[in-house]
Amino acid sequence: MEESGNGATEPEICVIFSTVPVSKSREIARALLDQHIVACVNMMPVRSWYRWKGKFCDDEEHLLMLKTRKDMAEKVIMELKALHPYEVPEIIMLPVTGGHLPYLAWVHEETNG
Repeated sequence: MEESGNGATEPEICVIFSTVPVSKSREIARALLDQHIVACVNMMPVRSWYRWKGKFCDDEEHLLMLKTRKDMAEKVIMELKALHPYEVPEIIMLPVTGGHLPYLAWVHEETNG
C-alpha cells in the first residue's frame, strides 16, 4: 500500500475491463467474486463494432469493470482468460491512482480471501 499525502495508507488497486458475451457475463462475474479475487464487478450493456479476421462484427456484449488489488491482477487475468469464450478476449488493466480511501480499503479487504 502507498502512503497518501495526508499520512493515510492508500491500497494499490486496479480496474480490469473486459467485454464478454451477454450470455456469459453473470457466470464470469460470479466465478471471480466467489474466488475473492475481485471485490466488485460492474456490468454494462455495450454494442461493440470491430473487425475480426477481416470481417466486420457488430455484437451486443457486457462490459465488465472488475475492481481488485494490483497484486491480484495477474491471477484475475489468468482466470478471466480461462473462463472467457473468445479466442482473443479484451482484457485491459488500468491502475487506480486515487479515490475514496474507505472504498479502496474495502476493495483491498475483500480480495484478501
